[in-house]
Amino acid sequence: MKTSVLAITMAAILTFASCSDANRNNPRDLTTEEQKIDKTIWNATFQDLEGNEVTAAELQGKVVLFDFWETWCGPCLQVFPTMDSLQNEYPDDFVVVAVNLNNSDTVEDVETFRDNNDYDFIYTIDTEKIGDEIITLGIPFKVFVDPQGYFITSELGSVGPEGDYRKAKEIIEQNKTP
Repeated sequence: MKTSVLAITMAAILTFASCSDANRNNPRDLTTEEQKIDKTIWNATFQDLEGNEVTAAELQGKVVLFDFWETWCGPCLQVFPTMDSLQNEYPDDFVVVAVNLNNSDTVEDVETFRDNNDYDFIYTIDTEKIGDEIITLGIPFKVFVDPQGYFITSELGSVGPEGDYRKAKEIIEQNKTP
């Protein structure tokens, strides 16, 4: 009896440990900064406009773009149509989480933007200030995560709708679940 309780306890500990970020083993060779982004995004909780939590773990199975933005950011908004078209092109393989930094925008600003634009994004608010932890220079700032929840790459700025489309499509094609 004691042996089986011990075995069950050890199995539970090993299962929990394998799911923790301390044992995350991203298959990519990451810089120290990329490792920080990987861990931060994996542990982040964003709040959608209905107050629900959104995490990288719950979006596993798709390539995820965490797109940090604000409503006044022209370069951010310039590529939204492109990212939305990629979601339509890859409905089973790609999702955009539009993370509003909530620095100068209010939740109402984001709701108004969503209501006035036909993008099928998961709109979230950066209530935990994750952007402050991982963005060094400004926005737009994009973080791509693979279907297992591991960091692929991050990008600051934009190369325009066509350039961003090509880059994102390549990331999706290389990382989508077969």
